[in-house]
Amino acid sequence: MKVQIEPIEDVLHAGQLKVLSESKRFNVLECGRRFGKTHLGIQLAVDRAIDGAEVGWFAPTYRYLADPFRDVQRSLHPAITKMDRVERRIELVTNGSIDFWSLDSVDAGRGRRYDRVIIDEAAIVRDLGPAWQETIRATLADKKGDAWFLGTPKGRNFFHRCFEKGQMGDGDWASWRLPTTTNPLIDDEEIEAARKELPESVFKQEFLGIPSDDGGNPFGLDAIERCIGQMSTEDPIAYGVDLAKSVDWTVVIGLDSDGHVSRLERWQSNWADTTDRVESIVGDCATLVDSTGVGDPIVEDLQRRKPRIEGFKFSSHSKQQILEGLASAFSQQRIRIPEGWLRIECETFEYSYTKTGVRYEAPSGLHDDGVCALALALRCLDTTARSGFDFRVL
Repeated sequence: MKVQIEPIEDVLHAGQLKVLSESKRFNVLECGRRFGKTHLGIQLAVDRAIDGAEVGWFAPTYRYLADPFRDVQRSLHPAITKMDRVERRIELVTNGSIDFWSLDSVDAGRGRRYDRVIIDEAAIVRDLGPAWQETIRATLADKKGDAWFLGTPKGRNFFHRCFEKGQMGDGDWASWRLPTTTNPLIDDEEIEAARKELPESVFKQEFLGIPSDDGGNPFGLDAIERCIGQMSTEDPIAYGVDLAKSVDWTVVIGLDSDGHVSRLERWQSNWADTTDRVESIVGDCATLVDSTGVGDPIVEDLQRRKPRIEGFKFSSHSKQQILEGLASAFSQQRIRIPEGWLRIECETFEYSYTKTGVRYEAPSGLHDDGVCALALALRCLDTTARSGFDFRVL
């Protein structure tokens, strides 16, 4: 049965079509955000499946499969004979099929035979190297199938090493760097606004497709290194306090007038003890305390005792702003931190780019209490302690 779908050249922009015209067997795309990599992947999958081929679609986790599964279903709706949402498999009247796999396990797809595989968001697949070398590559052997690695880079990991193979003209490998500007549907003003708002390393990686030596770290490992020094012996003039939630730590960081850490405390305790300890440490200094969620009543209690304590509510927007301020301070060496656990937190801290902006957080299983307290202390220093400005008029 012949099934008609829209010609691929009619649904792709010039940058995507250029990639198709230059493609080899193994293809790697380091893309800026909104280039259209997933849309390209969907068209590549649909185009082969409609011809009767078997296609495997791989993504980092299950949540990255929902949108492609839905979009493929819509594109191929007239030709679908069977669709299994549990097994995440679509079969067509042409005998073509598309399987959708989560790479939570490196064994995903083991034993299958494919004409084409698409690895979407390949840069953030946790164990891409083992998954490719031990499982996915073998699925292409019987049919001499092709592979497409699609992603926005995240450091110089296995995905980037695959990109380098294409750049070096390594046999069957081809690769392209495709900045966001390659997509004619994205307004240049939006890209320029992002350039002004984001840390330089974030913008280069997320919009230009240039991998950062620091991976997903927004501060820059070299910048952090330049800001390491002895604990200051001067008195703090500004404090930042991140209050413990669940298994986290309460962290108090004091900065002197030069932005050097001169007080560093962390503990896990009950709220009553925490309130007393914070009051004892900060005294009459300007202090900014995380008042998000359970922290709000503690801040209110502290404010009744100390007039220069103010709360700061973390939202996605306010957290982005305050942490980009910290990134700027590291870059300009306006801050100094000691060796030890605080440095480790700063170096392991990560960002990820979402539809609503940049999300900053510690990797799963690690802590960012010190990073947040440091950012709060710097904000307090810059807006209050150095200027004599009062939080209460903000």
